[in-house]
Amino acid sequence: MEFTAGRVMRRAIGRHRGRMLAGCLVLALHQATEAAVPITIGIFVDRAVSSGRLEPLLWCVLMMFVLFAVLSNAWKAGARQVVRAIEYETHLLRLEISRRVLDPRGHQTGLRSGELLLIATSDAEKASLVLRAVSLGFAGSTALAVSSVALLLVDVPLGLGVMIGVPLLVLGIQTLSPLLTRRTSSQQEAVADTTALATDLVGGLRTLRGIGAQHNAAERYRRSSQQTLKATLRAASTNGLQDGVTTALSGLLLAAVAGVAGWFALNGRITIGELITVVGLAQFAAEPVGLLGYSGQVFAMSRASAARLASVLSSPFEIATGTSTAVDPAAPLLSLQDVSYKTLSSVELALQPGELVGVLCYDPRDADALLTVVAGRAASHEGRVLVGGAAVEELDIDLVRRSVLVEQHDTDLFEGTLRSNLLAGTSDPSGLERAVSAAAATDVIEAHADGLEHPLADRGRTLSGGQRQRLGLARALLAAPPVLVLHDPSTAVDAVTEELLAEGLAEVRGADGLATLVLTSSPALLGKMHRVLVVSDGAVVAEGRHAELAETDPAYQEAVLR
Repeated sequence: MEFTAGRVMRRAIGRHRGRMLAGCLVLALHQATEAAVPITIGIFVDRAVSSGRLEPLLWCVLMMFVLFAVLSNAWKAGARQVVRAIEYETHLLRLEISRRVLDPRGHQTGLRSGELLLIATSDAEKASLVLRAVSLGFAGSTALAVSSVALLLVDVPLGLGVMIGVPLLVLGIQTLSPLLTRRTSSQQEAVADTTALATDLVGGLRTLRGIGAQHNAAERYRRSSQQTLKATLRAASTNGLQDGVTTALSGLLLAAVAGVAGWFALNGRITIGELITVVGLAQFAAEPVGLLGYSGQVFAMSRASAARLASVLSSPFEIATGTSTAVDPAAPLLSLQDVSYKTLSSVELALQPGELVGVLCYDPRDADALLTVVAGRAASHEGRVLVGGAAVEELDIDLVRRSVLVEQHDTDLFEGTLRSNLLAGTSDPSGLERAVSAAAATDVIEAHADGLEHPLADRGRTLSGGQRQRLGLARALLAAPPVLVLHDPSTAVDAVTEELLAEGLAEVRGADGLATLVLTSSPALLGKMHRVLVVSDGAVVAEGRHAELAETDPAYQEAVLR
């Protein structure tokens, strides 16, 4: 679906039309009663004060009481409806952006994680403020309409002057909106860029300190922050200019209307009460004009954020998928037929149930390319990738993800407990102990007094690299996918633990009739595989058991037996 800033904003109004209608009407009632206050005071002066009678005075006091009661309650009720609509819309937009970013088909936004985070939070909130802009604009327009009608009833030239002057004033103020939108958009892009940079720097802080590059990184962040500051000041100066123009022009309009009304009162054309009404309405008109100016600012800011949201929601998927769920039980669980992608050239591979296959890539680029292909993230490749005998691009994406699980070398753990991290890939905890034991991670659990309930920090940063690797492997084993693809699952553990891990992996995956593909150069892991494929210069150049290859292939010996 193609999204634009206008579509995002119109949809926001449409899916909260009930609350928006109620909020706009009640806020309009608030503004109408505010406009009625100077009218009531004028009537009070002409009908009660001038005549000296008690009855009109009592009626005027009662009317003022009712007006202020309606005025205060209408604002609270209307604002409540609009705020609820804004919060619900913000929530929906955040969920939408999160679903789009986390979609397994990927996205081609070209944005970094920090930028996407800012769009999902700050921009979602600002785009929802179009609801506030609409409600305030409607309420302000209602107040000006009531004021203009009242002035027409008092004196037609005065009413016409306000009815003509106010729209011209509003149009003049709105000429600054395109500039405000551009500067607000530039500011939000600068903030997103700085946020993304900060996220990257925090994530790689240990590495930066290790190579002594923290000072260069800090200088880069300082320059980015200065650009953000300049963009923010430009947007703020435009906001201030619009506020100043609004205040100055509304003040001039007030002075003109009050001056003309005073002249008419001196000439007896209008009464003292009508003069009070005219001056009061002219003074009050500054408020709805200010509301219209403010709603214009909010609308401009909302449009800039909506454009950024639309760019993510409309971004094309990295890979194409189908809807088929039909697979052949007799076919290999995963097969690659004459696949060429990046550094790979005509790779053939087939995984049968219960089979453990190792892959040794002399060039790390070949391993990365192979992982991208089997994970279904290769946007364009030659040859065919089949899952259960069906082309992966024809299958439903959820079926592909359930069938093939790729556990990356850099394990991702989440804030929570050890238990919640291990159960993240399954709803069945019955095999938890077995999976932890097979991944040689029992000592990780037993090292903490609260065991599986031990809390983890974000990304599991309180654990060592080896502990994170083993927990990630245990989580993958517990998920029990038909095809499990592992990339160097033992690089951060010692030799004894690596041997235990290799034995546990072979026992669990082989016994359950599940296929496993391991990209590694570890002799302990390769020794447990049913067969090993050797990839050199992007092509499979040898295949056999680990022991056979270690005896007959010098290049294999050099890469593995180190």
